[in-house]
Amino acid sequence: EPQSSGIGGGAFLLHWDGNAVHSYDGRETAPMAADENLFVLPSGRAMDFQQAVVGGRAVGTPGVLRMLELAHRRHGRLPWAALFDPAIRLADDGFAVSPRLHTLLTAEKHLPQAPSARAHFYRPDGSPLPVGTRLRNPELAATLRAIAAGGADAFYGGAIAADIVAAVRGHATNPGRLSEADLAAYQAKMRPPVCTDYKAWRVCGMGPPSSGGIAVAQMLGIFSVRNIAVVPPVPVDGRLEAQPDAVHLFSEAGRLAFADRAQYVADPDFAAVDVAALAAPGYLAQRARLITDRSMGRAAAGTPTGATLTFAPDESAPRIATSHLSAVDGFGHAVAMTTSIEDAFGARLMVRGFLLNNQLTDFSFLPRAGDGRGAALADGAPVANRVQPGKRPRSSMAPTLVFDRRSNQLVATLGSPGGSQIINYVAKTLVGVLDWGLDIQQAIDLPNFGSRNGPTEVEAGLASAALVEGLKARGHDVRAIPMTSGLQGIVRVRDSGPAGWAGGADPRREGVALGD
Repeated sequence: EPQSSGIGGGAFLLHWDGNAVHSYDGRETAPMAADENLFVLPSGRAMDFQQAVVGGRAVGTPGVLRMLELAHRRHGRLPWAALFDPAIRLADDGFAVSPRLHTLLTAEKHLPQAPSARAHFYRPDGSPLPVGTRLRNPELAATLRAIAAGGADAFYGGAIAADIVAAVRGHATNPGRLSEADLAAYQAKMRPPVCTDYKAWRVCGMGPPSSGGIAVAQMLGIFSVRNIAVVPPVPVDGRLEAQPDAVHLFSEAGRLAFADRAQYVADPDFAAVDVAALAAPGYLAQRARLITDRSMGRAAAGTPTGATLTFAPDESAPRIATSHLSAVDGFGHAVAMTTSIEDAFGARLMVRGFLLNNQLTDFSFLPRAGDGRGAALADGAPVANRVQPGKRPRSSMAPTLVFDRRSNQLVATLGSPGGSQIINYVAKTLVGVLDWGLDIQQAIDLPNFGSRNGPTEVEAGLASAALVEGLKARGHDVRAIPMTSGLQGIVRVRDSGPAGWAGGADPRREGVALGD
């Protein structure tokens, strides 16, 4: 998925080593030359998203390689260089352009304006490479060979770093502020995972600067009070679909979680995020009581114990992007990793065979409370997720590990791409497996739904008329939209024989489940 992820981006990784969950933060950082007005026009209004994303302005310091290096140093069994062999072979030999990649290239307006990307993804006449075309990337193979030999230092310094900075700062119409010093100074971090009890399970996710783990924990905490298990999916036109009562409850829980996300969650090195207070059972029981038989439309942030509304809520529009992978090895250890360059094809800058991220657009474009017309108020309260030098933008990535509370045995690893929709995708799949007793593939296949504290969203082409009408009868503003999740999950199964594993991959994208 070169359009979604790669070494020019960032990632979050959860690792279970058989004894403990380790959480790794490889999120991009804002250049030290950036300031809170990075995406503010001279008029005081926020930039249009496309105006901000294309070019160097939104490129953050890539973090994925430093993160993988840190995880490998702590847990790796094979030599670093050996890990690159399959990727180098794939870059040299190429892969067939898939229908999804071809469709995205066909719809893409900005990528053909970047000479290196145009030469890689398009034919001389400007048309996208046809499905099945062998897409080779010798430049990327050379880059990977350098990193295999020299470690992540080969990426964060020297010629590769210089070329990244030249592309970012040299963009003709929208230059960025990334420097070689930013790359040299980047550090991946270990963060405390967000682990909460849910019925018979312990569910662990990613903490700030990602909002994914907190939001999923909040939704599950609400379902502990308002038991979603009692309204399982029903057959509709030969497939399973969630009932209106279930989608109503799920969407209202999502509204409450997204309201808190906008108010409180940001890089914890810049804004104190009280994860325990936000995930406290008593607080979530209080939030659950706000859910009635009618949609609340738009939820307000709550006030967990000890919290003050110091910051203004982030009113940024939702984004959609990213890749996810899950793995369980022969030792029973597991990984859930979500990785991204943010928008499809990132900043539309290609350097040495890889695309650069536009991750800084995950910050709030307005640094302070707005006037409702896209401009910040001079004396408005600051937004927690505003741009600041060296800061990591808030994410929605939600790599997740699930354990049996009694035995501490690993039960599942899962996650999804999808921008801010990730939270609902992952929560839906957890509910499907843990509450509704679906197998992992059934839970992934279940039509997507939820709310990001706006309209109630249902998956276009899959939501039945009965579901839509049932939601409207409960006061929901329903929008049928594409919801292209890329869920990947592995779940422990016990039939009549020894325990084993079942994998599921999302039919909406092109992943597969493979096992020995």
